[in-house]
Amino acid sequence: MTKGELLRRCASGEEERLLLARVLDKLELAENRSIPAYTHFLSPAERAAAEGLLRACGQPRHAFFGGFEGAERTVCGFAPDWMETEALFEEGPVSALRISFREGASLTHRDFLGSVLGLGLTREKIGDLLVGEDHCDLLLLEETRPIVLSQLSQVGRYGVKSRAIGLEELEVRPPEVKTIRDTVATLRLDAVASSGFSVGRGKMAALIESGRVTVNHREVIKPDRTVTQGDVIACKGMGKLTVKEAAGRSKKGRIMILLERYV
Repeated sequence: MTKGELLRRCASGEEERLLLARVLDKLELAENRSIPAYTHFLSPAERAAAEGLLRACGQPRHAFFGGFEGAERTVCGFAPDWMETEALFEEGPVSALRISFREGASLTHRDFLGSVLGLGLTREKIGDLLVGEDHCDLLLLEETRPIVLSQLSQVGRYGVKSRAIGLEELEVRPPEVKTIRDTVATLRLDAVASSGFSVGRGKMAALIESGRVTVNHREVIKPDRTVTQGDVIACKGMGKLTVKEAAGRSKKGRIMILLERYV
């Protein structure tokens, strides 16, 4: 299959086609020049698109990494024949900074991201931001670290100080989740999402049809789409949940589900 055929098969639109073309360029670089090659940070939706492309390519040797296990934004690395995939991220390109601020300052994820992007950096150069009580751990590409270190002095109305840290120093807090146990007549997307987001099934079906819902970071517009254990469902304006269990029947014959909704 040619590169053009792959892109036509895997891309859902022009923007995604350009993204996947860049991913293929990195794959070809690793294969043709026998050097490790890396993408920029990919959002969950972009990673899902890249994973579909790589399945169509026969799963070439690659790995995704965002600085810590469970990172939302990740870099895709391609290993040449002589390198083990486990070694792809031992020396880059993902690095970290700790941005310290006065304890009690009301600074949010949005404040830090806005200030970093205000330095002229693009979102694809920046990974996850882990905001704590007196500091924010920032994941970013190694090439951009000197820019942030030398230029970021203020976030919001507060002065900040930045220093480089190792990935092992990151302070990762587990996400807060709400456990939901319920029964549904069917594992249709509208039924499960209705339960998880506490809205009527009719309203949820309308939200799905309007393109506001994703399953595993891919847009779904059919309310009757079947969901399975492990699926991640997100709805714009309502948040995200994971289907932890979807098995067994109640005495009334309904399907028992266990959901975790991020709060």
